[in-house]
Amino acid sequence: MTTPIKVRFAPSPTGTLHIGGVRTALFNWLFARHHGGRFVLRIEDTDVSRSTEESIQEILAALTWLGLDWDEGPYRQMQRQDRYREVVDTLLRENKAYRCTCSSEELDTLRREAEKRGEKPKYDGRCRNRTGPPPTGPSVVRFKVDPEGTIAVHDMLRGQVHFDKKELDDMILQRSDGTPTYNFVVVVDDADMGITHVIRGDDHLSNTPKQALLYDALGFPRPRFAHISMILGADKARLSKRHGATSTLAYRDQGYLPEALLNYLVRLGWSHGDQEIFTRREMIELFSLESITTSAAVFNPDKLLWLNQQYIQTMPPLELARHWEPILVREGVLAEDHGRSLEDLARIVGHLNQRAGTLVEMAGKAAFYFKEDIEFDPKARSKFLTPETLPLLRALESRLAQLEPCTLAGIETAFKEVVEEAGEKLGKLAQPVRVALTGQTASPGIYDVVDLLGKERTLRRLRAAAKGIEASGA
Repeated sequence: MTTPIKVRFAPSPTGTLHIGGVRTALFNWLFARHHGGRFVLRIEDTDVSRSTEESIQEILAALTWLGLDWDEGPYRQMQRQDRYREVVDTLLRENKAYRCTCSSEELDTLRREAEKRGEKPKYDGRCRNRTGPPPTGPSVVRFKVDPEGTIAVHDMLRGQVHFDKKELDDMILQRSDGTPTYNFVVVVDDADMGITHVIRGDDHLSNTPKQALLYDALGFPRPRFAHISMILGADKARLSKRHGATSTLAYRDQGYLPEALLNYLVRLGWSHGDQEIFTRREMIELFSLESITTSAAVFNPDKLLWLNQQYIQTMPPLELARHWEPILVREGVLAEDHGRSLEDLARIVGHLNQRAGTLVEMAGKAAFYFKEDIEFDPKARSKFLTPETLPLLRALESRLAQLEPCTLAGIETAFKEVVEEAGEKLGKLAQPVRVALTGQTASPGIYDVVDLLGKERTLRRLRAAAKGIEASGA
């Protein structure tokens, strides 16, 4: 009987969840969903001095926003301390580990001496074969590593990888304060939780031989490993804050859609022919580890923006409105208690989604619709709301006032009749009206703007613009 696939995403809550971590979570999630397996969320918080509850909540919020649901967890390592102590005691009892009382000064001396010899600093095992009663002072627990031979680990992306044991030292399993270390607890957790595949960044490849030795010493079956390449910036350096917003929730706040971000991240290291845009269902159906490349992926913010725009343009208006509503509130376009329905928001979405790269940009373009007191671009006002355009604005106001009902076709006819009678081109009227109604020179089509605002609001703004021109000394 085949063992069901079980994978995990195990972030450390020592800061924000960056998109590199999200891609790792996504690959694990897709692998589990593709094979009908289980996806486990585990918080690796043994670094007590740097782990925060705020970071944990951000991790949960980011994964929830992206729709990367977990089947088990979130487990927290600091809630499993009794289990780790039990395993440490077993290793000590079986003489596979020992207590080390070397002071930090002794270890510093060892490090300096190794550096002088041009060697890699590592612990020399001086407490390993100590005889006599167990030490009573502060001590760490170290794992015994046989320095002879090599360790072979099969990586599903890289094939067989060999590590020389001479490069390893007797690693610490438990610190002097009793807290366990990363390489130790990750082995215990993965074994206890039945993790079958470990899919993670290749920055963890150097941890693999240490963990493989622990699996073997504890009699646990090794999971299958797959180490994916890192994400680099355009300058080919490891992705960092200087390359732009790397925090996942920062992309949410900038107006990116979760579907677009996931689609972009899945293509950083994975491909299916020349296809660029994938639905979530397609990602699950098509994903395979065999299609992941070991070459480093380069993050391109322009490509992400383009992809986000594609999703904004094609997403059903009601669904897009659901993502847009919190952005409108946060950007101050709508009050928190605005009382507008998603259907109302969806109505304007259809007029703005072809002209915006992000939901924040779309919110800015929608301010004219939601706010009564529009803000005028000073240059646009001085250029287009002039004594020369006043007769055209008054004429259009009169035409629109007579429309019953005020339909899109009727609005278009009113514009055309005004410019025909004045002997002008449509642009001579459309741009001043656009500025009068929105405060800006860019907006949805001018007929759509009038239709969206409705007859009464349009007339009020046209009259206000005309009065402004007259008050300025026309």
